Amino acid sequence: MKTNNGKAWLYLLPAIAFLAVFMLYPLVDVVIYSLEEGYNSASQTSFGTGIYNFRYVLRDPYFLQALKNTFILVVITVPVSTGLALVISLGLNSIKPLKELFQTIYFLPYVTNTLAVGLVFMILFKKTPYTDGLINVIIQAFGGSDVDFIDGPYQAKMFVMCLYTVWVVLPFKILILTSALASVNPVYYKAARVDGTSPFRIFRKITLPMISPMIFYLVITGFIGAFKAYSDEVAIFGTDLNAAGMNTIVGYVYDMLYGNGGGYPSYAAAAALILFAVVLTVTCINLLVSRRYVWRS
Repeated sequence: MKTNNGKAWLYLLPAIAFLAVFMLYPLVDVVIYSLEEGYNSASQTSFGTGIYNFRYVLRDPYFLQALKNTFILVVITVPVSTGLALVISLGLNSIKPLKELFQTIYFLPYVTNTLAVGLVFMILFKKTPYTDGLINVIIQAFGGSDVDFIDGPYQAKMFVMCLYTVWVVLPFKILILTSALASVNPVYYKAARVDGTSPFRIFRKITLPMISPMIFYLVITGFIGAFKAYSDEVAIFGTDLNAAGMNTIVGYVYDMLYGNGGGYPSYAAAAALILFAVVLTVTCINLLVSRRYVWRS
């Protein structure tokens, strides 16, 4: 038995070493940076240890704005994208002719470069000296007044940001839910139809419980992905997200490290740990909820 245990640990050694070097060490390093007050990246020195960096970040108006933007993005895009993906997947699952073709069409945005999709959205919504943008042209055609979605009011910019995020994550969720629906045993549906069960009750009592593990998987990963949003916003609003008022927590961390006001790894580390704590809390809450509502075979 001891020999077998030794072999098992030997096989696991490369994976353990990889995790230690690329996950455990950076995490410990971030914690150390976050506690070093007045850290100077040039001289590699600091004048003390404490929680000043956390106090500074939590009072920084740029961080508070990024925190607000991130939470709005998470609260809106995760349930909307998951609900839309479920509706579309149910529609695709009920289509027999050209089913694979429609699935491929819906999956195409997922394999398209994120920045390329962002540029398309910017062209659709951005007002220029030569055009008001396609969306404004449509609004004007219906008698409405044009809106500056990229450089205008906060609500308009947040609408574009949420719409773009939903568009980007939707194909992957459709793929997962379509696969989950295809895996449901058709015998359950046949038995329900024999008993004269309504389609809505079939969905609520059979389909939803059977695919609930995949739904909660998409919700949890959706929350984590939305909290890490950054590149999507850069694609639409440019690199100076603070000026646009559309920065995210990850964007704030990047700015503290490499932005125009960068060179503050201690503040970046503190912000990263705050993000880690938020994501961990939300994930734990989701896991606790899933224990009650997720169907288990």
